[in-house]
Amino acid sequence: MPSVTVDLRPIFAARSHLGFAAGANAVNSLTLLSLVRTLEPDTSLVVLDWQHQMYRFWPHRFACLPDPQWQTEVFPTGDYYIFLTEDMSTGTFGHPWEKTLCVFGEPLVSSLVPLLTSWPPTKRSNQ
Repeated sequence: MPSVTVDLRPIFAARSHLGFAAGANAVNSLTLLSLVRTLEPDTSLVVLDWQHQMYRFWPHRFACLPDPQWQTEVFPTGDYYIFLTEDMSTGTFGHPWEKTLCVFGEPLVSSLVPLLTSWPPTKRSNQ
């Protein structure tokens, strides 16, 4: 299974709170865009956050909300966050201590990684 781990340290190192927030929001927005582009409209993901109960996330429905508020963000702001398809073939794994986001499975790697790595660098790649 292909995977690419993106180094988020440049975002964490932002000199201001606004810079950090803009970077985190960009990662979340680009991930949502890629999920909507690559998954079928009725596809849900399982969201795991070790501090909270797991839940289902429908990217297409979320993208259509007038003012969407992430219950759990893709960007790892203190906890490990996992967004995973039911068959476990595609998703993201946010690692807060390593300050990385691992993107795995086709076609999410092909869709999301070029958008993300045009800015923060790649830490690891298994393609």
